[in-house]
Amino acid sequence: MGKGDKKTKRGKIHRGTFGTRRPRIKKKRSVESKININEKAKVK
Repeated sequence: MGKGDKKTKRGKIHRGTFGTRRPRIKKKRSVESKININEKAKVK
């Protein structure tokens, strides 16, 4: 139960892998990418 264990968080950090114990942190999308600057406002 330590660095050599594949199933623990410490073992995942030691090996440099990811899994259910140590999921990847997803990057948040920036505001600029959500709002399309090139499109004009649609008039109803």
